[in-house]
Amino acid sequence: MGKLDIVKELWQFLRMRKKWWLTPIIVTLFLLGLLIFLSQGSAVAPFIYTLF
Repeated sequence: MGKLDIVKELWQFLRMRKKWWLTPIIVTLFLLGLLIFLSQGSAVAPFIYTLF
């Protein structure tokens, strides 16, 4: 089971069960994860960590 399968399964779950209120939460978590991942080795990292 690949990473894309998880995304497809999540999309099917949201579509079938009409759980559209979960979409902003999932997008926010994805963006936060991306921000932390991209700032790992940069000079911005200490400023990002002070936010949390």
